[in-house]
Amino acid sequence: MRVVIAGASGLIGTALTQLLRAEGADVVRLVRRAPTHPEEQQWDPERGQLDPTVLTGADAVVNLAGAGVGDKRLTSARKQVVLSSRTTGTALLARTIAGMDAPPPVLLQGSASGAYGNRGEEVLTEDSARGDTFLAGVVRAWEDAAQPAVDDPRVRVAFLRTGIVLTPGGGALGPLLPLIRLGLGGPLGSGRNYWAWITLEDEVRAIRHLIDVPVSGPVNLVADAVPSVQVVRALARVVHRPAVLPVPGFALRLVLGEFADEILASQRIVPAVLDASGFVHRHRQIDDAAQAVLA
Repeated sequence: MRVVIAGASGLIGTALTQLLRAEGADVVRLVRRAPTHPEEQQWDPERGQLDPTVLTGADAVVNLAGAGVGDKRLTSARKQVVLSSRTTGTALLARTIAGMDAPPPVLLQGSASGAYGNRGEEVLTEDSARGDTFLAGVVRAWEDAAQPAVDDPRVRVAFLRTGIVLTPGGGALGPLLPLIRLGLGGPLGSGRNYWAWITLEDEVRAIRHLIDVPVSGPVNLVADAVPSVQVVRALARVVHRPAVLPVPGFALRLVLGEFADEILASQRIVPAVLDASGFVHRHRQIDDAAQAVLA
């Protein structure tokens, strides 16, 4: 099997590359700099440069490229970087794939659970309407950029609407884990907002699963959604620390700016399509996931 990955150096891309290599797959990593390894191939989304022969013979293309949403304060300039880093590369990949005589049959396109915005206790499936937050708007444009590939009947396109990824390396909860280990973790805001989560192990297993199964359209890559305070307390129990010190919403906004609204948003998302496809999570309960991540 030959898989081309954009965004292979990120958290999910690195783990996916390792999983595919362990299976003996031929992995091609798209990089924006000059290649330094035989499995790397250069592309330049800003200049619209991607040699179609790089994709020739690929069984699947996985596009995970995009600047981190929470890495820096969401100024107007940073918002543009977050948006363009996703849409420009996605549009280039989709156009290139659709223009090939024999395109890769599968495009697994990165996306995010932020598509649904802030929805309280509403149960959200792939059929639910998208929200109106900043990140929901980014996801809309991100997924729309793949339209040339979606319109090609020779290509199956699935959108990976990934939730909060739990990993020892931190991931979306990176700033929180050191506080938890010090016994300084606690509810963020009210703690009643739902966080849809998945372990990194199940995230990459699900992506690998979707290469093979005939699923297209949005796919919620989550295991479960529970109130955020339950996630914090489950992680704290593993490292034998209390989790009682609340972090008020206004304090989060002072530190994180507008990104705090994404952290405090409530998304009670269920993996309806993933479950129906036959995928079996290894970590479906938050206590089990916390133990796997931090033990």
